[in-house]
Amino acid sequence: MRMAQPPQAPLPAHLQAALEQSRRLVRKRALMAAGVAVVPLPGLDWATDVAVLMRVLPQISQAFGLSPEQVERLAPDRRVVVYKAISTGGSLLIGRLVTRDLVMKLLQVVGVRLTTQQAAKFVPLAGQAVSALLTYTALKAVCEMHIQQCLAVAQQLALPAPD
Repeated sequence: MRMAQPPQAPLPAHLQAALEQSRRLVRKRALMAAGVAVVPLPGLDWATDVAVLMRVLPQISQAFGLSPEQVERLAPDRRVVVYKAISTGGSLLIGRLVTRDLVMKLLQVVGVRLTTQQAAKFVPLAGQAVSALLTYTALKAVCEMHIQQCLAVAQQLALPAPD
């Protein structure tokens, strides 16, 4: 028997807009990366995945007012509170410059899917379709995790809408 969950308070308009904008961006970029994954060139999809994440993750942080530049503009006491909330939330990326190394650590979270994706490429047609599907779902999963972390921090801190 499932217990009824308490109703959640509606999100402030700026957070709802950031959530919707981020998810649209992720869908668009994940579809693009999935299209590249169909091409049977080993390594091209990995390079694309890293490039997509290095562009999309900072855009998500910025939509929630949590890019490194936005956090640095906060008053010093407010900045300390933001960094504390970020560290307790376990995020690798909020308020930090997104580097290739950080993206690679994040990709390890979905490493099994991406390894399967590489193996699937060797099966003609069906393998390429599986590779594209795995790319799409892996990128969406990584980005959704980041979106949820940004949303949680922004809600916890009641950050104002970004400029």
